[in-house]
Amino acid sequence: MNIGEPAKHEKNLHLAIDHNEESEDEARRIRRLQIMMSMVSSVISQDPSLTVEEASELAAGAKRAALAMFPDKELAYDIIYKPRLQRLMRERFHLQ
Repeated sequence: MNIGEPAKHEKNLHLAIDHNEESEDEARRIRRLQIMMSMVSSVISQDPSLTVEEASELAAGAKRAALAMFPDKELAYDIIYKPRLQRLMRERFHLQ
């Protein structure tokens, strides 16, 4: 080891700390997404004054927000959340 150069274990510690911070950030974003989708689902299924157009806009906005949080996860969104919102829309507005 040269003077002024961090030891290997110090580099590993910094990498572990960075990884932990990234994991915590991702966990926060996942939780925020879950809460947002829960709220959108509740509004679509429970607001008696909501029109089908407003519900569609709400679902589209939720997708935009989700992809802003997770830009590379559109397929995951389409698999997990899109069917749920479509089912709620069908049930709420008696769509085919």
